[in-house]
Amino acid sequence: MPLASMTGFSRTVGGSERARWTWELRSVNAKGLDLRLRTPPGFDAVEQAARAVASGRLKRGAIQGTLTIDRTATGVEVRINEEALVAVLAAAAAIAERVPSATPPSVAALMAQRGVVEFVEPEEGADERAAFEAAVVADFAQAVEALAMSREGEGAALEAVLNERLATIADLVARADACPGRSPEAVRQRLADQVAALIGTGVALDPERLHQEAALIATRADVREELDRLVAHVAAARALIGEGGPVGRRLDFLAQEFGRESNTLCAKSNDRALTAIGLELKAVVEQFREQVQNVE
Repeated sequence: MPLASMTGFSRTVGGSERARWTWELRSVNAKGLDLRLRTPPGFDAVEQAARAVASGRLKRGAIQGTLTIDRTATGVEVRINEEALVAVLAAAAAIAERVPSATPPSVAALMAQRGVVEFVEPEEGADERAAFEAAVVADFAQAVEALAMSREGEGAALEAVLNERLATIADLVARADACPGRSPEAVRQRLADQVAALIGTGVALDPERLHQEAALIATRADVREELDRLVAHVAAARALIGEGGPVGRRLDFLAQEFGRESNTLCAKSNDRALTAIGLELKAVVEQFREQVQNVE
């Protein structure tokens, strides 16, 4: 499956003899699937069916859907409300008696008065209603599919960015592994210099205790485990990206692990060059984490 982003847009238009309708869907990032639909009154059944369709195709994202129905095109009967028309004419006549110079209202003005003209939709049976709702839901399914394709298009670009960040992380880990300051000789030399500085202060030191502390410091400064875990995390992230589909949560977990290991590396480092690599690594890991937030 291709990798998908959580951002996208789609629009579908459908119609029948009695109405025209439009679905518009917009999707942005979210921790889970948050579907919010705005439908006209009386379309509860459509909304329930639409939710089932969306949850079957999409796994994450805040999705806002809007259904617009236009029933004015065909199949609508225009009626004159006689009571309202009589009331309006009576009011116009009363005004004319008080203001002899007043111009009589035109037909267009009379029709524009609220309640004079009514648009009445023909009654529909249960079967007609079910068929109409099924057609609306079918177009919603098309809109969801179009949205999914839009998100997959965004996902293709996102995949390239993530792989680029992983390549940079892998390169930085390799540089950290080959850093001269990590060599046993360099570590021993730094410890020897520190010990010499302590001895030079004239403070009496227990040679055996000094040796134990030096060994402990050397052990704590070793970042071998962190580097090995970073290599494993890079391989796992590449595998997930290659797998595709809704892998955003797992990638987010790996991004947190990347951050934890890079922080530990910087904390344990007692070499300037290794610390510089660690800081650069933290910056790239943060960029990776930000991009992962967009993955479904």
